[in-house]
Amino acid sequence: MRSPTINLESESPEKLKNLLMLDSSSVLEVLRPVQDPELQKSLVELNMIRQVKIDDGVVSFTLVLTTPACPLREFIVDDCRKAVQQLPGVKEVLVDVTAETPQQKSLPDRTGIAGVKNIVAVSSGKGGVGKSTVAVNVAVALAQLGAKVGLLDADIYGPNAPNMLGLADAQIMVQQGEKGEVLEPAFNYGVKLVSMAFLIDIDQPVIWRGPMLNGVIRQFLYQVQWGDLDYLIVDLPPGTGDAQLTLIQAVPMAGAVIVTTPQTVALLDARKGLRMFQQLGVPVLGLVENMSYFIPPDMSDRQYDIFGSGGGEKASQELGVPLIGCVPLEISLRQGGDTGVPIVAAEPESASAQALIAIAKSIAAKVSVAALA
Repeated sequence: MRSPTINLESESPEKLKNLLMLDSSSVLEVLRPVQDPELQKSLVELNMIRQVKIDDGVVSFTLVLTTPACPLREFIVDDCRKAVQQLPGVKEVLVDVTAETPQQKSLPDRTGIAGVKNIVAVSSGKGGVGKSTVAVNVAVALAQLGAKVGLLDADIYGPNAPNMLGLADAQIMVQQGEKGEVLEPAFNYGVKLVSMAFLIDIDQPVIWRGPMLNGVIRQFLYQVQWGDLDYLIVDLPPGTGDAQLTLIQAVPMAGAVIVTTPQTVALLDARKGLRMFQQLGVPVLGLVENMSYFIPPDMSDRQYDIFGSGGGEKASQELGVPLIGCVPLEISLRQGGDTGVPIVAAEPESASAQALIAIAKSIAAKVSVAALA
């Protein structure tokens, strides 16, 4: 991304005089060409440059990003510094970076959750593709990047998010509120979690028909003390059934992420799940290819395409949705899920963790673009 420049020699005398004064107006003027790369709009016009101060040649200001998980944060800061340093008399540029996550647009026929800005579904066409692994690690990665995050485990028949978040033995409080029972979510790694697993014994099966499943998902949406959240990640069960319909018809969705593996049988089901969201008016943020290749623990330079290769990229092109990440299969990734220590927290420099962190940033950027469009 090229840094914008101001050619001071080409400016009008009046404007040049204002620029040379080194005040807040001149600082905003040179920052005006700097754009948010995702929104393609001026930072100044978006009111993302605030609290400009000048003290003996030291220029300081606050850069307000649209998400704490901005993937191009350092590029934007660098562009701002380069732009301001063009002004005569500038000795130093100090940029304080913060974020204000925009609220997803409301819909007249769907009720939002108080305090929750954006709801993102993580779904898959079939089971066994690592959907929950992606959902848990994306939630933790967003929290590590500074966002307020909740995770709703909507896989009522097979809830396993508590185990993956190290909350297998946690208990959630059930309080009596004005509108009935209110649940207090469990908390770990910066993520608030609600799951059916907290309400049943470990070996107890959930043998319910659709209406009961509908009721408990709505309870998890509206009768939980979520507080203020930038993102509520919803880990859906595989398929295109009751849980998906309940969520989509209940709340306004910022978007959905479809998880698949490279193999043909997984991609066939992923396509169906993706089309379901599109038909019901939910934007598909992208496709995640999990288990893209295997990295042996004793040979980190080797890659083995156990489930094939290129399937996610091909499906992405055919379906017209972006491939927002490919997550390799590592033993440590599986171990993290089993022991309750997500890979993005346990081994953040590993290949799988880096891929998942990049996916979290991409999701956050796309949600902000959609909210501000």
